[in-house]
Amino acid sequence: MNYIVYCLDHDEMVDKRLSNYDAHKAYLATSPIKTLVSGPLTALDNQTMIGSFFLYEADSIEEVQNFINEDPFNRASIWKTIDIRPFLKRVDNR
Repeated sequence: MNYIVYCLDHDEMVDKRLSNYDAHKAYLATSPIKTLVSGPLTALDNQTMIGSFFLYEADSIEEVQNFINEDPFNRASIWKTIDIRPFLKRVDNR
C-alpha cells in the first residue's frame, strides 16, 4: 500500500531544518519501508522550505507512523503538523 506523508513546519524553521538535515537524510537511508518520492515543500517563492513530502510503500499506516515518529526533523520539533494518508496510485507517468 502507498502512503503520503505531508508535514508542515512551525514558522521560522529553515535554520533548524538545515542544522538537522544531515541526521534526517541519514535516518531516511535506514528506512525499513520503501521511499518512492521525498523532498521539501516550499513557500510560493519556490525556495523557502516550509515542510516535507514523502510517498512511501509500506504494509501498514502504523509502520509509516512509527518511522516518522523517529525522524530527526520530528524529534527536533520542526514539523508543526504531520498528516499520513493512504494513497491509491492511478497514474504514474515516470
